[in-house]
Amino acid sequence: MINTIFLMGYMGVGKTIIGKSLSNSIGYKFYDMDDFIEKKEGKTVSQIFKDHNEVYFRRLEHKCLIELSSKNEKKIISTGGGTPCFENNLDIINTHPYSLSVYLKANVNTIIERIKNSEINRPMISHLKENNQLNEFIKKHLFERSFYYEKSNIKVKTDNLKITEIVDKICKKLV
Repeated sequence: MINTIFLMGYMGVGKTIIGKSLSNSIGYKFYDMDDFIEKKEGKTVSQIFKDHNEVYFRRLEHKCLIELSSKNEKKIISTGGGTPCFENNLDIINTHPYSLSVYLKANVNTIIERIKNSEINRPMISHLKENNQLNEFIKKHLFERSFYYEKSNIKVKTDNLKITEIVDKICKKLV
């Protein structure tokens, strides 16, 4: 029986909203990695990036992934967009006993539409001011990160699907 579900994918694909909905459907505890890190540090992710740097954040993220994944409970962990791509986080995710890793996929246009008004809360894109810059950045990042995301146990395209449809697809894989 699956006791840990890891949701992976780029920012804006729906990891948090899908995780919360899935949690309500199956009764697993839900953890959002960024929220967990923010509570632990007493700062927003943006502030952590500003006060320290990405390397500091990735080390902190790695420690938090270990802490969350070791909790002895049924849980859903919504990882950060970069979590599987750093340290040995993908190994932690894919070798965790009784777990399922889910890659939530979306195309670039869907991602831009979902994140375009939240760049202030997303330190990786806060410096990008024009849509074409954002588009190129996301294309490049998706190309680099898809190598890691594609190693998940299952893949679910989120474009044009309702939250309930995505949750249903994941639930069918739990049986």
